[in-house]
Amino acid sequence: MTRKHFMLEDIAVSAPGALLLTFADGERFPVRLDEIIARHPTLHALSMPDVFATAAIGEWKDTVIWADDDNLELAADNLRALAVEQAGDCSHERVWNWMARNELTLDQAAQELGLSRRMLAYYKSGEKPVPRTVALAMKGWDALYAGKAKPRKGNNAMRGEVSSDTPMLMRNASAASASKKRA
Repeated sequence: MTRKHFMLEDIAVSAPGALLLTFADGERFPVRLDEIIARHPTLHALSMPDVFATAAIGEWKDTVIWADDDNLELAADNLRALAVEQAGDCSHERVWNWMARNELTLDQAAQELGLSRRMLAYYKSGEKPVPRTVALAMKGWDALYAGKAKPRKGNNAMRGEVSSDTPMLMRNASAASASKKRA
């Protein structure tokens, strides 16, 4: 079953290569598709304004289809993620990609980011918008472990336990956190 936040209520062609999408959860997003159309030869027909103007909601309300051609169809969840990224925010797909790139389970990723498993699942599914703090935490985590071995399950540094092999950034953060708790 498609989730409400990925079901389309309305679409409008706002310019050649651009749509305004309205989702069942009430959110509206403009999205530019020029780059995707240029990158994927199968979508080349969408570069023609008369074909792009045929944009319609797919049968199950979870796609946009052009010219009644199944080869010219894009999924609503991908369009929403693209629109969110184009607006400068972090999409649920970025969370998926970060976890996959770093080979982290939901439990491990939640622990590394200092989130509950449930909240990370909401962000990963797109059910809730990904806060900028989470996007920054993912970037910080990548920077912290760039070129280094990724933490193993049960990483003590992320729980505030510090040892001599804990990276300096984590030691300083843990010390600052501990002193705030004592104050």
